[in-house]
Amino acid sequence: MFLCRKVWFVRTKGLRISPRKVAIVADAIRNLPLDEALNILPTMEKRGAYVIGKSLNSAIANAVNNATLSRETFRIKRVEVTEGAFIKRFRPSTRGRVHPYKRRASNLRIILEGEKK
Repeated sequence: MFLCRKVWFVRTKGLRISPRKVAIVADAIRNLPLDEALNILPTMEKRGAYVIGKSLNSAIANAVNNATLSRETFRIKRVEVTEGAFIKRFRPSTRGRVHPYKRRASNLRIILEGEKK
């Protein structure tokens, strides 16, 4: 049986969470084995953990079904969090003024590495 390393990735765009908040969770699971990362994510009390968990499960399902990769050999090779589009909002202030702020969004890219069945 011939085994070769394969790379599979998932991209999630337009997450309505600040990139800084998602990056905290991404740093915690980076370079971990898959089972360990899946055990850590539900116990984290961060909003980004839920989103990363959903994206990670999607990447696993796609890699197993579409690329016929072996789930037991998966490893999280890289997790990238970038800044997505933002929405400009304004907060009312005194004397008819406004204070602008940005409602930030983020883009997430998870790269898995595994062996072919």
